[in-house]
Amino acid sequence: MDTTMEDARPGQANVCDGKTLLMFSDDLDKAFAAFVIANGAAAMDSPVTMFFAFWGLNVLRKPASSKGKDLLAKMFGFMMPKGPDKLKLSKMNMMGMGTTMMKHVMKKKNVKLLPELIASAREQGVRLVACSMSMDVMGIRQEELIDGVEVGGVVTFLSAAEKSNATMVF
Repeated sequence: MDTTMEDARPGQANVCDGKTLLMFSDDLDKAFAAFVIANGAAAMDSPVTMFFAFWGLNVLRKPASSKGKDLLAKMFGFMMPKGPDKLKLSKMNMMGMGTTMMKHVMKKKNVKLLPELIASAREQGVRLVACSMSMDVMGIRQEELIDGVEVGGVVTFLSAAEKSNATMVF
């Protein structure tokens, strides 16, 4: 989208060059695509915000203890994947065989795996934001997320999207 100064709001510089990605899924292939796009945009010096809601929070999880959680939060935590290494393909998972095969092919072809893409995005300054409401509903605490993740609400997402020329949902 080509923006001109007429498109900018009064008193605001033309800053509509960012990318905003909403990660709503914990499917490996969708997370992979989102982080490939985020890394590509960051490499082009575009500001990138990734907002993780509901199942998408699982992409950012690290193995964590369930100390201090109520029964429902413990159950959610037990049933959900803990981090990028535990995600499954959305199609052709075949009880984990498809995911294993996909990771094998990616390694063989020298394609970065999801944990490496996440690390690269963080190094390039991609902003990772966890949805506070989703965290509360799903019983996920900030200390269960990888380091460097902000916690924000819908206004955080909408503000980033407003400054973007592309918003994508995964």
